Amino acid sequence: MHGVTTTTKELGGSRVRVEVEVPAAALERELVGAAGEIGREMKVPGFRQGKIPSQVVVQQVGRGAVLEEAVRRGMPSWYDEAVQGAGIATVGTPKVELADMPEKGASLAFSFEVGVRPGAVLGEYKGVEASRREAVVAEEEIQAELDRLRESLASLETVDRKASIGSFVVIDFDGSIDGEPFHGGEARGFPYELGSGQLIPGFDEGLAGARAGDEREVKAAFPEDYPSKELAGQDAVFAVSVKEVKEKRLPELDDDLAIEAGGFDSLKELRAEIELRLREAQCEQIEQDFREAAVDAVAAEASIEIPRELVHEKAHEMWQLTARRLKGQGLDPATYLKVTDTTEEDLVKESEPDAERALRRESALSAVIEAEGIEVSDEDMLDALREASAQPNTPEASEKALRRSLKKARDAGTDGPLREDIAMRKAVDLIVRNAKAIPVEQAKAREELWTPEKEKPEASKELWTPGSD
Repeated sequence: MHGVTTTTKELGGSRVRVEVEVPAAALERELVGAAGEIGREMKVPGFRQGKIPSQVVVQQVGRGAVLEEAVRRGMPSWYDEAVQGAGIATVGTPKVELADMPEKGASLAFSFEVGVRPGAVLGEYKGVEASRREAVVAEEEIQAELDRLRESLASLETVDRKASIGSFVVIDFDGSIDGEPFHGGEARGFPYELGSGQLIPGFDEGLAGARAGDEREVKAAFPEDYPSKELAGQDAVFAVSVKEVKEKRLPELDDDLAIEAGGFDSLKELRAEIELRLREAQCEQIEQDFREAAVDAVAAEASIEIPRELVHEKAHEMWQLTARRLKGQGLDPATYLKVTDTTEEDLVKESEPDAERALRRESALSAVIEAEGIEVSDEDMLDALREASAQPNTPEASEKALRRSLKKARDAGTDGPLREDIAMRKAVDLIVRNAKAIPVEQAKAREELWTPEKEKPEASKELWTPGSD
């Protein structure tokens, strides 16, 4: 840890201003690191590239330029440490103000204003009632799974008839634009399902009624948003040779299907297995829904004031998390917005009800943690790290590595978010253990009943409904 010191001032409206001082020693360490980074790209007579001492870099570039880079590098960790030191749960993006750059040997001062999670005055939180539905697997769900299974085991058989929507054709094609061939415009032995939309508009119409051996000229148009800018919006002509027409053949719904699907002895046994899997999935979802309903019931019993601006900031924060997740999956957030035909601001506005619900839940759970004195041990932390490392597509870590990671996070002061997450889960577990499950119909009937006490929370209750304004 850098040893930053903080002074916090309440601004009202769930906002605070935090004054931060970074010790001169911590600033100097960051300056040395920044000088080393800059020095890797420099060429100075008498020194090998990448081996230039930090003091030489400062002399060559100037202390001011190196200091600016040091502050840019160090600010994220200083901010995180200041947040943890101030004991605040931030909401939204902070507004940071940096004081004048200090002289050598002096500390660095900066401040930030940010929204914070509002406090909650708890009502009843042990013994709240929450709706819990029963697991019911409908015959239609089982049949839908069987239909998907048959589709996955379907075969393609060559037929001597005209192709129609749903038919598969095996084709060779050569495309041209204004009589000139273009890159990627040809294929041999290409399997295509009519009506699938796998190829650009024009192919379905151009190949309808085709037989094996037919030669067709297909006129097609590349969409305006086609990935290749050279082809987007262009009209093309494809010389198509139809090699085969095939039809999908679904296996019969019988004992043979059960055997092929996974070694079941009979269709009855396969259906029973499908029903069991569907029921297990339902039970998992029911448990999750019940946990959320119980927390929402505690939040409804609590007194929590949430400014509208804070809700908007939380919604922005949620979008930023989604954008980072999209990037992690290799998707550009801007492309996602374009494909979904929406804007960032529209998406933020639509998610405000979910943002308010999240704030209410977090505030209520934080109050339960305080009321119950819930603590998180290092063993709790290790269990969470073990669980995370056991997830699919996650590199397996040894016990020694996990303990080393925990120590490193604790020493750096970055273990706070994980500790709070675990504490929140413990609070949810406590609420759920003491909650009383009631049928969904009973819960709905109670919501529809009018009582004088419902007058006050009516407005906030609507804000919890997804899609409401």
